[in-house]
Amino acid sequence: MNVSSASPSLVPALAIPRATAPAAPSLWSATAPAALPTPPLCVPKTVDVLVIGAGYTGLSTALHLREQGTDVCVVDAHEPGWGASGRNGGQVNPSLKHDPDELVQQLGGERAEALIDAVSGSADLVFDLVARHGIDCHPVRKGWLQLAYGPKSVPALHARARQWQRRGVPVELLDRADIERRVGTRAFAGGWCDGRAGAIHPLAYARGLAAAAQRMGAAIHGNTAVTSLERHDGHWIATTASGARVTASHVVIATNGYSDGLWPGLRQTLLTANSFIVATRPLYGQAAQAILARGETVATSQRLLLYFRKDHTGRLLLGGRGAFPDPRARGDFAHLERSLALLFPQLGPLEFEYRWAGRIAVTRDFMPHVHEPAPGITIAVGCNGRGIALCTSFGRHIAERLTRETAEFPYPVSSLAPFPFHGLQRCYIGAGVAWYSLLDKLAR
Repeated sequence: MNVSSASPSLVPALAIPRATAPAAPSLWSATAPAALPTPPLCVPKTVDVLVIGAGYTGLSTALHLREQGTDVCVVDAHEPGWGASGRNGGQVNPSLKHDPDELVQQLGGERAEALIDAVSGSADLVFDLVARHGIDCHPVRKGWLQLAYGPKSVPALHARARQWQRRGVPVELLDRADIERRVGTRAFAGGWCDGRAGAIHPLAYARGLAAAAQRMGAAIHGNTAVTSLERHDGHWIATTASGARVTASHVVIATNGYSDGLWPGLRQTLLTANSFIVATRPLYGQAAQAILARGETVATSQRLLLYFRKDHTGRLLLGGRGAFPDPRARGDFAHLERSLALLFPQLGPLEFEYRWAGRIAVTRDFMPHVHEPAPGITIAVGCNGRGIALCTSFGRHIAERLTRETAEFPYPVSSLAPFPFHGLQRCYIGAGVAWYSLLDKLAR
């Protein structure tokens, strides 16, 4: 699909006002390198590709398009990394919610293997971009541990590990003693280690991608909300809140968990669940040093999982589900603070320095979604908690799809499929939390 080959189509323009906001307060916004200027768009612009959304997907798309010599402009209602790209736990996990064998059953062998290969190489892509562009984001690549509380859940994790092992992935099967030595807690019965994975400073990575794309010649404009999209004479015209217009042959919509009503029906295909994170003050002493001494990241195998790691300063971070509304007080994070204290009682009372939240885009099938609902429109959403690696891969492959006629596209392209009664998503999520909580308790 070449960016200049789109045929005319009519889609009604929509006017959706959006507010802007500064970077969300968090550990990452307090410690990231300063962002390069991304001034609002104030004048008309014509480009080959307009990217809406300056998270990992949009920035990776822009960077890879510029490597192909494509003229690209990125706009965001806020600033690069303002959404989940600047608020997540920083884990770089090259996997999906579904195991490889499940994907083969769902998609068929050839399509599934193309997707598995793309996802499996997504962490390589992240760390390669960090190295090639000198992105200052404290990269660590020591693996990801997925751990089970109860012995009943361990065989399933070991089976998952063996599926990846058969595909050449470096894995380790872990028992309770292994985990106690490596993690520093007696809470888990077993699990596995995925040697491909690692961790970064997520907002620093987003800002680094933006800086790299700018150096390559991409135009990036923050505080530039797109209020309407209209098809005219074979091109798309995006009108911004300031009245400035961008004319493009192709538009990539990469708004993920912060999607609004810009494209009809997109928001209704996603549930936007809140993930809350807490971070301690830097920890010192022998007990603290023994926790995750090798530098791995961790997630539990529960349906309502917890994820945790140490950052480069020795802070412990732990994230997990939160209430549907955005947090308003420290008490909204109390369940995470209790969980961290239970995991590591040897640390004694913990002091927490940062608390924040971000929204995860969850799809009906827990798969990444690519949509092409009209000529010249590509939509990529649905990271389902795997945003850093998956969205970076999204961007690379979308750029290749737009610039190389023969490029194989590994991500399945589907039609927009809204959640039934999407307006009740608060009830969806509440019911899901209650049901998954029950299943997790039974599994333990």
